[in-house]
Amino acid sequence: MDLRMPAAPRRWLRGPRRWTAAALVAVLAGAGTWTAVASDGAPAVHRADRVLPTADGVKIDTSYFTSGSAGSGTRRPAVLLTHGFGGDKGDVRKQAEDLARDGYAVLTWSSRSFGRSTGKIGLNDPKGEVADVSKLIDWLAKRPEVELDKAGDPRVGVAGASYGGAVSLLAAGYDQRVDAVAPAITYWNLADALFPNGVFKKLWAGMFINSGGGCTKFETQLCQMYERVAESGKPDAAAMKLLEERSPSAVGDRIKVPTLIMQGQTDSLFPLGQADEMAKAVKANGAPVDVDWIAGGHDGGDMEADRVQARVTSWFDRYLKDDKNADTGPAFRVTRTGGIDSTDGGAQLRGADGDSYPGLTGGDRKVALSGREQKFSNPAGASPPGVSALPGLGGAGGLSQLSSLGVGVSLDFPGQFARFDSKAVTRDLRITGSPTVTVNVKSTTDEAVLFAKVYDVGPGGRQQVLPSQLVTPVRVATGDSGGSGENGGGSGKDVRLTLPAIDHEVREGHHLRLVLASTDLGYASPLTPATYTVSLKSDLAVPTAPGVTTGGAGLPAWVWWLPIAGALTAAALLLTGRRRTTMTPPDPALAEVPLQITDLSKRYAKSSDRYAVRDLSFRVEKGQVLGLLGPNGAGKTTTLRMLMGLIKPDGGEIRVFGHAIRPGSPVLSRVGAFVEGAGFLPHLSGRENLDLYWQATGRPAEDAHLEEALEIAGLGDALARAVRTYSQGMRQRLAIAQAMLGLPDLLILDEPTNGLDPPQIREMREVMIRYAAAGRTVIVSSHLLAEVEQSCTHLVVMDRGRLVQAGPVHEIIGSGDTLLVGLAADITDPLVEKVAALPDIDTAIRTDDGLLIRLTARSTTAADPGEAVPGAVAENSAAAARLLVELVRLEVPVASLGPHRRLEDAFLTLIGGSA
Repeated sequence: MDLRMPAAPRRWLRGPRRWTAAALVAVLAGAGTWTAVASDGAPAVHRADRVLPTADGVKIDTSYFTSGSAGSGTRRPAVLLTHGFGGDKGDVRKQAEDLARDGYAVLTWSSRSFGRSTGKIGLNDPKGEVADVSKLIDWLAKRPEVELDKAGDPRVGVAGASYGGAVSLLAAGYDQRVDAVAPAITYWNLADALFPNGVFKKLWAGMFINSGGGCTKFETQLCQMYERVAESGKPDAAAMKLLEERSPSAVGDRIKVPTLIMQGQTDSLFPLGQADEMAKAVKANGAPVDVDWIAGGHDGGDMEADRVQARVTSWFDRYLKDDKNADTGPAFRVTRTGGIDSTDGGAQLRGADGDSYPGLTGGDRKVALSGREQKFSNPAGASPPGVSALPGLGGAGGLSQLSSLGVGVSLDFPGQFARFDSKAVTRDLRITGSPTVTVNVKSTTDEAVLFAKVYDVGPGGRQQVLPSQLVTPVRVATGDSGGSGENGGGSGKDVRLTLPAIDHEVREGHHLRLVLASTDLGYASPLTPATYTVSLKSDLAVPTAPGVTTGGAGLPAWVWWLPIAGALTAAALLLTGRRRTTMTPPDPALAEVPLQITDLSKRYAKSSDRYAVRDLSFRVEKGQVLGLLGPNGAGKTTTLRMLMGLIKPDGGEIRVFGHAIRPGSPVLSRVGAFVEGAGFLPHLSGRENLDLYWQATGRPAEDAHLEEALEIAGLGDALARAVRTYSQGMRQRLAIAQAMLGLPDLLILDEPTNGLDPPQIREMREVMIRYAAAGRTVIVSSHLLAEVEQSCTHLVVMDRGRLVQAGPVHEIIGSGDTLLVGLAADITDPLVEKVAALPDIDTAIRTDDGLLIRLTARSTTAADPGEAVPGAVAENSAAAARLLVELVRLEVPVASLGPHRRLEDAFLTLIGGSA
């Protein structure tokens, strides 16, 4: 298996490379090579490449970026920018150019042994890599275009990710000339990161060595330390001391500059706890500190490159340029996942923030756990190992991201873990921070190594998700207290466990499960067989960070303007409704049918043979919530516009309650629509806006049913406030209330959840369900497949203007037994055949996206046709986890696994991947 550092964090800093012929310049020692880079009318950026020698003979490869006219006499702050482990200065070139255009002098460099720099890797040795930063600051102090605080002291900030993030902190601790830092996805204490609670993080440590070019590329004492620990499987005191001395924590009391900390949520290498220690230490020194938990990390996910880079620039604008108007953002921000966009499969992200950093505890809620004292085994050789995170599965679909998509692929082997469950939560529970619990541990040996994790378990146990795929390893020295017999004895040892820091919402009806396992694929466990005995000593304390709230989306332009199109439509309905025209007679047999579409067709142009909609037929009954699905260009919007009488079909017909639809059809008074948003006057209250809209329709005031519509929308007292004070979710609900005025029997909603965060989406879902529950009908078009699955009773799937499938949701979804394995590199046919021959695998087919694997069908019995029983879902989840272990064993270059989204799988299968 390829054990290089995952590409995702490096891509975040690297950005797209826009090389020109002039930019392909060789680095010449001593004398600098110069080029100018310009793009799309932006200020030209000048780049000078130099190799700078150090006192110990090492040569550091650098690039210097400035913009503007040379010799203008304008001095500017400087930024030192470097790369992550295994990369080089080219990874940050794009960011350097952008900062230069923003008025900074930017110096990038390749760390020792990377790129064209020489020397041995010292893991940010104070006498090596950290001393090199001071050498670079010396060089900047001599540049005529760099602003100085005093002679030899340039105004300078340092930024970098991972390895580069740590050296920025170390530079601030060792060199008082550093004025601000912006470290990302990095460590505070490297010993704690690689040896958490005395347990060796063997896979990540191996990746460090591999991506550095092998053990011989490291300083001799580092190589010897790694080989010693890897052989024993247990860190010793000397190893801990060596890494601690090279960590920012060693000089934590000296870091007194403004610090912007950006840490990844999907990161089993440097989890959020490292950033927490960092923030507390720097804040204790009296320096400004902001903390940002981004979606991605070393295990993959969205690195939010544009947003993060903009925030770094603003941070330096404030603290290097002294721009007091620079918006540095909130003191604390966390990115949250709000669903899946079916057009690209990506997670939809939304930020939540607080006025202060809450830490990893706060607003603790006690969750009672149940379960008797339990015994389980540490198997001989610590095999087979359980699975949580798997280092190396980077990229947009990394393993850790699956938990945010509601997919569980973790694996705990029977007989190798204890579990304790809570009752189902009665309301949604947002966990922000590190849960804690106290347990008693006994062992038949003198110590126990446990892997603690908290699962989110769905109703009936059908879905078990490990948030961010994170575990807490802990080595417990039980001594004689555990006893030495077969089952152990004595009183054991009480251990307070701090679980991984996460930001995760547990939905109503779900429950929490604490698992203590004896093995994990990413860590070294004792090879000697043992029996562990564990019992509960406390409730689970869950932090909720009550001061952190989800922010509203940016408001679309239509919010500040009157709904002109809606007013024109209403006027058309008023005028044409009074006009005597020859209409198709109603069909009495369809008088109680909300909608029937028969052979509907619409060409792009009258003379064209190309159709937006062609031969479309389906029927909708009372009480249904129908989801209209299809990729862009499928004809959904055209169909809705014909349904509302806005455009005429070229063929076929639409009947609403038996009446044929034409522009101005009287039956349209029974139809309400929310299409592409609604506009409101911001200075008027919600009620005044609705009154104004209803007056524009020309219909009697008593027909508005305003109170009923507002009760369904759930706006409460906010109705009397000016709309400009509304959140995005309140505006959306007001728009839905507007569509529901008159309590139309058929309600049409086009993307009603656009721009909403998860709680607001849930509220919108409840509005739709409540509305249909009264015997009315809702048609909703949406890209959020997971939301459609929860909201809709029936589906109509379109592609290229035609009907693909229609029917109840459970019939279209099917059993969901297909997985997609993304590949980092192509594999041979014999290897594909080996995968197909694995247990639980029915077929394995190579596609453009990777391996499409269908799990062996399970015989199930369901109360409702097409509904899989909980046991079948659990079996598929366990089979997926077993598959992951087998793929690693076969050395399949896995880049991603899943996600196993039942409706998404069905949807993409139906449309042939055209979304």
